[in-house]
Amino acid sequence: MAKRALILIEGNPRGLGLLFVQAAQRLGLHPITLSADPSRYDYIAAERLEAIRVDTDNLNALIGECSRLLATYDIAGITSATESFYATVGKLCRYFDLPGPNPASIERCCDKSAQRQFLTEAGIPIPAYRLATNAAEVESSAAEIGLPVILKPAVGLGSRGVRLCRNVDELAEHTTYLLGGKHIWRDSPRILVEEFAQGPHYWIDIMGNEVVGISAADFGPPPHFVFRECTYPAVLTDDEHDRIADVSLSCLRALGLGWGPTNIELRWTKRGPIVIEVNPRLGGSPAPELVQLAHGVDLVTGLIKLVIGEEWNLRRTHSHAAAARWLIADRDGTLDWIGGDSRAAAVSGIADVKLYIKPKMPIVRKGDHRDHIGLVVAASPSRARTEAILQRAVDLIGWSITPFPPPGEQE
Repeated sequence: MAKRALILIEGNPRGLGLLFVQAAQRLGLHPITLSADPSRYDYIAAERLEAIRVDTDNLNALIGECSRLLATYDIAGITSATESFYATVGKLCRYFDLPGPNPASIERCCDKSAQRQFLTEAGIPIPAYRLATNAAEVESSAAEIGLPVILKPAVGLGSRGVRLCRNVDELAEHTTYLLGGKHIWRDSPRILVEEFAQGPHYWIDIMGNEVVGISAADFGPPPHFVFRECTYPAVLTDDEHDRIADVSLSCLRALGLGWGPTNIELRWTKRGPIVIEVNPRLGGSPAPELVQLAHGVDLVTGLIKLVIGEEWNLRRTHSHAAAARWLIADRDGTLDWIGGDSRAAAVSGIADVKLYIKPKMPIVRKGDHRDHIGLVVAASPSRARTEAILQRAVDLIGWSITPFPPPGEQE
């Protein structure tokens, strides 16, 4: 009898990819990663996992590789831990008659401009926005909306190219950055000029049509949106929880989602909940880990069961508080040393400590998720205790960065 395989289109270098692999193995599946560059994912070599080099931007190449694998394996399901390939996953699942997301719904969701059009037509509250393709349109759009505004690529991930522009100088500076060749566009440049909705920021984790939980997220200093901390579950009144859940489920209906996971970001403003973004995937790591620590709900395993056509449930087994703190570099330069992670990991209540960088690596801050140099995760029965545990562990970690020499100077 052929071995049952789970095909993973690309991986994820910061935790989620390994969670997918481990969940697949617990379910008795053989994970196979198809990637344009498998060496990007350290866990593939460390765990001696099967990986095949293939052009993952080429649907026909992926179909050919999966067809070849069918000669050896029973392909139980196909999925990805990366949003960029989720529409491709949907197309592969349809080709091979496997459970999967609707690719058209995923594509309209991943284009932030199209997403906003559908949400607007459904009457869902979102920030005022305009779509611009050149500097003049950016300037006129910002004038119509009123400063401050947020500029962001219409298609993108991880807050890349996203910035708060508080005055005309910042607006001009970031427009030049986006259109002047420093930002990498896969297609023609399209920029969203968006009202800055102010208020607490929340993540909503959904599986199918069920809200699993709501977490509160916090950013580092403006003008960038680099996540600093996430606490689960968020402190909300019953009315706030219900209104957030209602608007989140309305997003699914508006965008044709509801199969598998969805992660929604919104802010609670003077007008109530305003939807910032709908992501047709699991929340990035550590969101699934926090859900499991807080409630015992394993979203990754649930997704893989859904992918392979097995029954899954979201039954909570306990109610704890979980929180994560990202470590963020305070300057550009060369990392001299970083340490204390072992002592931090030994603190009672700490669930995970990750360092993403090593000594002698150059640190060049980008103003997005790539600025994270580490992560600490804690959990306990109470919110106050979890916060205290997290802070104690973070205080044990230290590092030193030597600034780069000024241009023209030799070391």
